[in-house]
Amino acid sequence: MTLTSYIKADLIARLSRDELPSDSLTLAALSDHYKVSVTPIYHAINELIEEGYLYREKNRRLCVNRDRIGDARTAAKSPQPAPPEDHFKRITDDLLTMSLKGESLFLREMASAKKYGISRTSLRNIFNRLAGDGMLEHVPRRGWKLRSFNQHDLDAFIDVRVVLELKALELASGRLDRQVLQKILAGNQVPATDDEPLQIDNSLHEYLIKQSDNYYIISFFDRHGRYFDLLFLWESNDRAAAIQEIQQHQRILAALLEEDWTTARKELEFHLRSNHPVLSQLKR
Repeated sequence: MTLTSYIKADLIARLSRDELPSDSLTLAALSDHYKVSVTPIYHAINELIEEGYLYREKNRRLCVNRDRIGDARTAAKSPQPAPPEDHFKRITDDLLTMSLKGESLFLREMASAKKYGISRTSLRNIFNRLAGDGMLEHVPRRGWKLRSFNQHDLDAFIDVRVVLELKALELASGRLDRQVLQKILAGNQVPATDDEPLQIDNSLHEYLIKQSDNYYIISFFDRHGRYFDLLFLWESNDRAAAIQEIQQHQRILAALLEEDWTTARKELEFHLRSNHPVLSQLKR
């Protein structure tokens, strides 16, 4: 089963059970829900429109055809198939592991496609995405060069990040939406027990940067921050590190909601400089 087919089947089942509000039927919202790019979402939506499950109003808004979706309710009661393997995540995790070991090597498309059991075209698409994230660089006639983790590089990025995010906070202070901040705060909850899954929302940084409305700040993080975002996401797999991150987010958000800008600035800087207990232990 392809990713598009899985998303299509899952959407039919969820729509027939009224599990999706109408405002969630957008490419961006569904992409965020399924944690995939908009491409498989786009194809799944088009197939659902062609088969009559969805239709577009004059304003291009997607709507559910209740008569058609009703035919799928019986099928919705049966167990849905497991999603197909996320090759992008698997390859990203593998390359991150190699990068964190300080390995700088060249990857060949044919050998890598065989290793992961996918076509060279699919692999090339994934490698191009990772190149956009700063993890890979295509070198003609040699292959794809893996970026190796460097502690000094991380320290340098954090130094610049602190300056720019604090400036973003200053510029955004008059444009912050309390409802957005409260939603982010609700998404950062320390688990009550060791068995309870983590609930973490790391969107605060992106929100502050966006609300700064400063092209150069936004451009810096878009061009240079993606590789480090992947590293920070990997680091959050460590439960203790993730709990520390949640607690720091809570303190920043509490100060923002109280409009205590001095405390918010202090907590944000502390968070940016101290929130990498795992990465900071890697060899330099």
